[in-house]
Amino acid sequence: MSNIQKLIIAVVGGFVLAFFLVGSNKEKTNDQIEAESMIRNYSALQSMANDKCPKAIQKETGEQVFFPAETKSDKESYVTMIWEGEKAKTGGFKKASCTLLASLGGISELVIDDKVVIKKD
Repeated sequence: MSNIQKLIIAVVGGFVLAFFLVGSNKEKTNDQIEAESMIRNYSALQSMANDKCPKAIQKETGEQVFFPAETKSDKESYVTMIWEGEKAKTGGFKKASCTLLASLGGISELVIDDKVVIKKD
């Protein structure tokens, strides 16, 4: 066997070993799958809150909101976003709180200036 044949066999063997190592690292543990699932759930909950809450606040107050001043969450089952009104001195709202529950799939509580607008259990 010549040196070129040995070199070709060594390169092919290296490729086979590399494919095996990469393929075996693709398997996920249950902990990794659970963590990914929790991240996707929290992301979906945040997206839903960012979509529904500003629309509900604008419908009730006529004032458009963009970014919440505060966000509270247990990162599993609920998200509460709090907005501070920009036009409070000219008749707009001062504070709006919107809570979204994952179990309901929508707004469970909307409070604007300490007045409960939506309350679902």
